[in-house]
Amino acid sequence: MNRPTRLPGLLCALAVTSAVLSPTAPARAADAPAATRSPHSGIRFGACPASVPAPPAPARVECGSLSVPLDHHHPDGPRLRIAVSRVRATGTPAERRGVLLVNPGGPGGSGLPYAVTKRAKLPERVRRAYDVIGFDPRGVGGSAPADCGAMGGLFRTPAADPLPRGRAGMRDHLNALRRLADDCAAGAGPALPHLSTGATARDMDAIRAALGEARIGFLGVSYGSYLGAAYAARFPHRTGPMVLDSVVGPESWYDFDLRQARAMLRQRDTLLEWLAAHDDRFALGRSAREVRAAYERVRASLAAHPADGFGPAEFDRAVYRALGRTERWAPLGDGLRARLRDGGVDGLRPKAPFGSPESRNYEAANRIVKCADGPGPTPARVTADLRALRRLDPLPVVTGIEASACAYWHHRPQSRTPLGGPATPPVLLVASAHDPVTPIEGARRLRRELPGSRLVTLADDYSHGVFASRGNACVDDTVAAYLVDGSVPAGDVRCAGPGLPQA
Repeated sequence: MNRPTRLPGLLCALAVTSAVLSPTAPARAADAPAATRSPHSGIRFGACPASVPAPPAPARVECGSLSVPLDHHHPDGPRLRIAVSRVRATGTPAERRGVLLVNPGGPGGSGLPYAVTKRAKLPERVRRAYDVIGFDPRGVGGSAPADCGAMGGLFRTPAADPLPRGRAGMRDHLNALRRLADDCAAGAGPALPHLSTGATARDMDAIRAALGEARIGFLGVSYGSYLGAAYAARFPHRTGPMVLDSVVGPESWYDFDLRQARAMLRQRDTLLEWLAAHDDRFALGRSAREVRAAYERVRASLAAHPADGFGPAEFDRAVYRALGRTERWAPLGDGLRARLRDGGVDGLRPKAPFGSPESRNYEAANRIVKCADGPGPTPARVTADLRALRRLDPLPVVTGIEASACAYWHHRPQSRTPLGGPATPPVLLVASAHDPVTPIEGARRLRRELPGSRLVTLADDYSHGVFASRGNACVDDTVAAYLVDGSVPAGDVRCAGPGLPQA
């Protein structure tokens, strides 16, 4: 779907959209059975777009779409279609436990291929027990994708330094946030307030009903944990086994972004110490202070002389990405060394280009959803918080503070999306002890909102995403027993983690 126009163009597009497959993306008919309709549903499953990989045999993936109201409070108004994928359980009928909706995070992550990619990592007994259901949340991928255009210059290369200096720099920074908000309002038009987590939770329930299920199981990672908790708050009686991995926590998006930014500083200190401990490979310094000096030289050189469209903003994005997963630490160290030795940036540049159609959709959906989920900060608070972060460290990593754009949002909700509640069945929360992307404090706080829930912690671990991701048998067996057998641990579970990576 091309960039939508404002009223009435967007509403017309949403109302008449009937296909979720890109006309330029050929479907793999061999990977899906002939189109079939669930006896309870309006989802007609058939072939998937080429972006959805084929699972290993004997499993097969099939895709379809479901029509839902743009505004669930006005079901007779404009509608949009939600793209859905399914990989059926491979066990016997006696082994089947129902459906397991999955969400990869974001906001803005596409869930259509995730039914295949995440399922491949799930324990075998979970794959045998559940139909794994992926879906693109509204505003993402095949579900009326959001488009914010230039987003206030976000996709310029090199982009402006994200750390404004002085009053003029801060004024320019705030003006860019205002332009971003204006671009999203122009791109989304009247859909702007309806691309929210609460609306997506209602879409999930529509998927449940369309599949003929009384309850749904759910596995959500990162933002997916927020989405799952929102569903449980609104539909506790329809909530089946729910696993919330790498938990966001019950707070405003802007407060979460700031907590993440502080955790990134702690993680970067750990990274600098790790690079110093492996000076024989990276040659950046034998102490954290020396490595920090090398890091600052790289960033300063890119601020003064961007290389091939790669400046300080692009550098900070690369660092932000690396800090979230320890397997990315060594490549970042290699990239820093290469920059200092020969001036190149190829070792720092991500493989997926920023500004691709997929990343543009992701960044647009991310801001729109965050700003639709609750009140945003004031411009004065954005300014004060940036200054506070720089008092903690002169070079904070602020890439993840996306909700600062909500300071200028055209639709300002009055209340925050509710998460969890006392009627929710027991939920399993999973967290890495030192995850900087979703710090463990969020899981501990959400646990208090979910009576009867349990927290599974991977100790001595520094990465984002745990279950069926880190290869930890303690975590995976505990979660599998909960999903398949209904075994809720007697108390919280602490699993031994891998520690810091090898160089």
